[in-house]
Amino acid sequence: MKVALLSDCYLPRLGGIEVQVHDLAHRLTAEGHEVEVVTATPSDTREATTHRETDPHLGTVVTVHRLPLRIPGAPPINPFAKDEVRELLVRGGFDVAHGHMGVVSPFATDMIGVALDVGLPTAATWHCVIDRSAPLFRALGHARRWGEAGAALSAVSSMAAERVAGIAGGVPVEVLGNGIDVAQWRAPGDVDAAPSSAAAGHSTGDSAGDSVVRVVSAMRFVRRKRPGALVDVLRAARTHLDRIAPHVRLESHLVGDGPQRRLMTTQLERHGIDWIHLPGRVTRDELRALHWRSDIYLTTARLEAFGIAPLEARTAGLAVAALRGTGVEDFVADGRNGILRSSDEDLATGLAELAADADRLAQIRTHNLTTPPAQSWERITEVTLGEYERARGRVR
Repeated sequence: MKVALLSDCYLPRLGGIEVQVHDLAHRLTAEGHEVEVVTATPSDTREATTHRETDPHLGTVVTVHRLPLRIPGAPPINPFAKDEVRELLVRGGFDVAHGHMGVVSPFATDMIGVALDVGLPTAATWHCVIDRSAPLFRALGHARRWGEAGAALSAVSSMAAERVAGIAGGVPVEVLGNGIDVAQWRAPGDVDAAPSSAAAGHSTGDSAGDSVVRVVSAMRFVRRKRPGALVDVLRAARTHLDRIAPHVRLESHLVGDGPQRRLMTTQLERHGIDWIHLPGRVTRDELRALHWRSDIYLTTARLEAFGIAPLEARTAGLAVAALRGTGVEDFVADGRNGILRSSDEDLATGLAELAADADRLAQIRTHNLTTPPAQSWERITEVTLGEYERARGRVR
């Protein structure tokens, strides 16, 4: 099968859609399919380019067509690329097109329309949460028209699919989750599920008999991810922990970068907090190593369509602490893979109680260490191909 992946964003930009589209392209190629990516993201220049991209991990090769606006500093959009993409899709011998939608995706929106116009079986996947913008998207009618034209609509989680269904006018919306390389993130066999101990060579300033529970999070420090709330939850959890288990201490690493990082640094300095660390952006290898020596992954995001970072942590064996009503619920069951709570206050209390109960924490971590998630790339590739067949079956 020959597949065209249509996306505003792609590597070298960093983000959930960018990484997922890249990985999907190479995973499909590894399965024997031919994949070409069409994107408005430039490479090192703002010139339109076509090049062959090699994945060093899989050894696969994917053709990438970059069609950016030729304006310095322009975002990954190009309203003038329709004719060029139309010709590419008509002459390219493609069997299916697959558009990837974020909160604002003018390029993918245009190109999904082009793919349907030329009669190409088309799938469209939303990687975002449609929230306050639902009335606008409903009025624009893209999802409804695409569905009526035969597109196979999907979203990356059950929660996100329900939101898309609300703007699709009764057209079926399936779940097509993000994929993960289980072998890459799975912890080595010598990782212990029991919480760390200060006596084991970890310098925390606590007495040798105290235990240390390490909490980690990885995110872009933007308002939508609520990094300030993350610090508030950690502070409240530590205060509660001092009351119920004074021998247990929290230590946290909040990994990532973004416009909110300076505000977080100020917040930590203002409260004299030296047990929450902001190491900045790290590589995937460094993040895996951090997960393997940590105990709990914490996220306070409310508008989380899927949560690839929590899935990576869950695959690495960490217990996940998150809010209810997000895409995280597709791979975290309360009490089995971690804890789910309905508010920041309840999340702080639940985090403290989990940290205080070494046996319960070890039980959850043992389950996550020994039970791979359902979102392996092998499974997600299979579901993706099923969506392509659904799109082909819906073509009128």
